Amino acid sequence: MKRSNSDTSRPTFAERLRTAGIEPTDDEQLRLNKSLLVFATGIVSVTSMVWLNIYWVLGPQLSSTYPFAFNLLLVGNLLIYIRSGNFEFFRVSQLGLLLFIPFAMQWSIGTFIDASGVVLWGLLAPVGAILMLGPRGSLVWFLIWVFFTALSGLVDYYLIGLAKPTVPLRTSVVFFALNFMAVSSMIYMLLRHSILEQQKIRGKLEDAYTMLTVEQARSERLLLNILPGPVAERLKNSDQTIADGFADVTVMFADIVNFTQVAEGMSPSQVFAMLNRIFSAFDELAEQFGLDKIKTIGDAYMVAGGIGGSAENYSAAIADMAVAMRDLLRNDFAVNSSHLEVRIGMGTGPVVAGVVGKKKFIYDLWGDTVNIASRITSEGIPSMIQTDVTTFKRLNGDFEFDEPQVIYLKGKGEMTVYRLVGRKALG
Repeated sequence: MKRSNSDTSRPTFAERLRTAGIEPTDDEQLRLNKSLLVFATGIVSVTSMVWLNIYWVLGPQLSSTYPFAFNLLLVGNLLIYIRSGNFEFFRVSQLGLLLFIPFAMQWSIGTFIDASGVVLWGLLAPVGAILMLGPRGSLVWFLIWVFFTALSGLVDYYLIGLAKPTVPLRTSVVFFALNFMAVSSMIYMLLRHSILEQQKIRGKLEDAYTMLTVEQARSERLLLNILPGPVAERLKNSDQTIADGFADVTVMFADIVNFTQVAEGMSPSQVFAMLNRIFSAFDELAEQFGLDKIKTIGDAYMVAGGIGGSAENYSAAIADMAVAMRDLLRNDFAVNSSHLEVRIGMGTGPVVAGVVGKKKFIYDLWGDTVNIASRITSEGIPSMIQTDVTTFKRLNGDFEFDEPQVIYLKGKGEMTVYRLVGRKALG
């Protein structure tokens, strides 16, 4: 009969035993607790087996029933936990066995001296509790151990002269040494195991933090590719709508001429590669001149200066970028293998800027200045940079212009524009 998918995906008993019953959904602290308690059960069981053999070698002087029963109870409780997966019950019951069985063994043997300080084994319970439950949760376990130790000592104090020794003194001395060494060793091994596991957890957390830092830096870079730096910072720190008015901004549009006709004979991947080469080169120029790329709209590219951390003389920087864009397409055929040309329009004035949307948001500009720059661009001729009157007056001292032209803009009527040639020669 075939096993169902749920059966095949469920860990086997052996696998659960090997992994200390750790589940994929367990957090790191619970994983550590399970690992510690199963590890403690293992070392106590192995050590108690050694004690059991020693008791057997000594013959009838000592009863091996309690060590044997102790071991069976610990192992049996572990197997029940592995089968049921109930760690809370396993933790309480196993700590209880580690605490009470040593006292039961001493009371069956006789006094502290006869039992060779076997109650020291009970100290494993509060030590295990502090590692798994923390300082507050472990306090009750320690107080119980202290209470039973004091009670045993009090009973021994009054009965020491009445009871006859049941174990030879030499045997008691040997087992005192063995019990001290065993309990000390187990406590050391538990603490060592706990610290090593915590170091592994800390290492995982550090790796996760490093990965988180890398991803955060990557996210911030992506955000800065979409938004100006100050706007990105505000968006991270506030859920409020971001909309600002700027009294003076220079806006530039660049429109690729005859792009639709050129793209008709290309595959989609070729069209994308062509645009990506050109716009990536424009991105580098925007960064070089300290300007803010706003967006691309099909085959049009929009840049602004005077927003946030733009260059101080942003109108001149926009003009320099426009000239560099025009010259790039004219001369660099590695970028412009299709020999495309560009129309460029510039306008200066007030704008409103803000982030639109909550998902797949975009930073955009609105206002008459934006409309003028866009329409000047569409009415331009290939490889020509046109500006409005405000931009011309600002740049006229450092840049060379052709004679003014009067063009008709839809919704605006006749408007005077100036065609920018380039920077004036020095001297």
